[in-house]
Amino acid sequence: MDQEIEKKIAQILELPVSQLIFNYKQNESIVCLDLITINPNHKQSFLFHSVKAIDKNEALEKMLDYILKYHQTEDSYTIQWLKIGDKTLNTSYFRSKNIYGVLDKFYYERDLNSYKIYSISLNPIS
Repeated sequence: MDQEIEKKIAQILELPVSQLIFNYKQNESIVCLDLITINPNHKQSFLFHSVKAIDKNEALEKMLDYILKYHQTEDSYTIQWLKIGDKTLNTSYFRSKNIYGVLDKFYYERDLNSYKIYSISLNPIS
């Protein structure tokens, strides 16, 4: 059943399952699910969203619920960034309630000193 929900999430996001990582962490009686996306162009991974639940199945259900009900209501941001040592300026897009959430998603499991952000902008409402 878990794989079915993971496939449904990928389908709704219009991404192949190979571009998603479902990262489960058990902390005492709580399961944390971090959904990570992998950009096919620059091969970097970014946090999409995190949820906490009592088990893996509930975490997946909460993630699916977030995607269906709340994801599109969050603001859209564009970040232009460079990985230190590279010469290519990259552009990535995030949804979050605020700019702090965008930064958390961008820097998820990253060394802060390995990336330089050139701009973050709130995209107009379409």
